[in-house]
Amino acid sequence: MTTGRGFGGTGRTSDAEEFDAFYAACAGRVVGHVYTLTGNRAEAEDAVAEAFTRAWQRWSTVRDADSPEAWVRRVASRIAVSTWRKAFNRIRAHRRAAVDLSVPGLTEDHVALLQALQQLSAVERRAVVLHHLNDMSVADVAAEMEKPVGTVKTYLARGRRAMAGMLTEADHEEAPHG
Repeated sequence: MTTGRGFGGTGRTSDAEEFDAFYAACAGRVVGHVYTLTGNRAEAEDAVAEAFTRAWQRWSTVRDADSPEAWVRRVASRIAVSTWRKAFNRIRAHRRAAVDLSVPGLTEDHVALLQALQQLSAVERRAVVLHHLNDMSVADVAAEMEKPVGTVKTYLARGRRAMAGMLTEADHEEAPHG
């Protein structure tokens, strides 16, 4: 149910049942994807809820998309990026720190990974998350991002190179000197 067609329905009741099944099948994955992009579960859940609301409003069109899940993921990602930009500008305006390192349940490695991802450009971060954390092929990432495969490969190479440097620096900073 995550890719391809197959959500055709005829009546409003079956539309609701069909949409409920679609939601149940992929909502968790979409929240996980957006959470990885934003580093904030509440923002991810809000963006995904809004994306599913929009999908329901356009269900007759979304159900026939090549991948309704990709449609929702793309909309949720755009909503999250918009929210992130607003928050970033608000934080910058107030000169507050943006990272809370004391999130329960996160290991130091998770925090380092999220911080490294946040340092990438939005397109690099999206490509890295889709390919490496969502296990999508480069071709699928290119299709979802609506970019040529070569461009996605460039985003991935730049993102990996930047993150390797950041994560290596973090390891060296934590190593005991002596």
